Amino acid sequence: MTRDAGPLDRVVNEVGQETLDLLVGLPGADLTTLLLEVMRIRAGKRSATGVLRQYREDRFTAPAVVPADRLRTTEDAVVSTLPTGFELLTLAPVAPLGTHSALATVDQNKVVSTARGSEVAADPTNALALEAATRRRLLTQNDPKSASVVRLAASQRVVRAQKSTGRATFAHFALLGAVSAGRDTGNLAFERHHVVEHIRFVANAIKNAVGGHVEIGLTSLAPEFDSVAVAVHDAFASRRDVEIVDDPHRSTGRGYYLGLCFKVYSVLGDGRVEVGDGGFVDWTRALLGNRKERLLISGLGIERLATLVPAL
Repeated sequence: MTRDAGPLDRVVNEVGQETLDLLVGLPGADLTTLLLEVMRIRAGKRSATGVLRQYREDRFTAPAVVPADRLRTTEDAVVSTLPTGFELLTLAPVAPLGTHSALATVDQNKVVSTARGSEVAADPTNALALEAATRRRLLTQNDPKSASVVRLAASQRVVRAQKSTGRATFAHFALLGAVSAGRDTGNLAFERHHVVEHIRFVANAIKNAVGGHVEIGLTSLAPEFDSVAVAVHDAFASRRDVEIVDDPHRSTGRGYYLGLCFKVYSVLGDGRVEVGDGGFVDWTRALLGNRKERLLISGLGIERLATLVPAL
């Protein structure tokens, strides 16, 4: 096993590689039992002043910076524009361990893992994909070639462990995620229809929440998806408040998205702020073991949008 030198190496040197290997090799239930007892003992040794000190210093435990009334108003404005056919879910605050790394290839160190074999939600689209796959499995049990589309959405407060700085950057924040899961029906028909639907939704949501102008940076990741990009341009050609801009040089998201992806920007006056992202992924294909499965995801940063709303 190789890794960069750092805190982990120091700890492993102190406790021994054998201890780490033993813990990694324990059955999940046994490891959970052990970790729960460790946490119980450690919590029993904490004082009230120690808890307060961590509350003051830990970036994960501080209240949201954006005022609650502004967040609530922004969320309502976004949710109210969801297209007909999307079911709005209330997701659990945790997901199965590995949800973000197994599906979305996110480094596990960027996710807050728990002692109970789960992890704190870092993106609603991951859990929505699990639910969409569950529903698609039921549909295909009755009809193996079912093309019925599962449309789900959720607004969720998420936590991300990587350190980052900059305007509108938070350790925990609200995201609105949406997914459309279905089956390949040929000629990229699923892809053309649903990417237009998702982009129309995020554009309308931004307009409803903060007004201004919306810019979509569109990136085709494979030659066969150029026709999907053309369909997006055609669908928004008559809208003066939404600009579709080709972004062939986008570097982020390659390997995460497949075929086509897009970035979403809110443009107010001279300011341009990235507030969303989306694209096609192979998550339901992997979850269901069926190469015909298709999944489109998109997300809007409620927190980021709320920072653009004038103070109430």
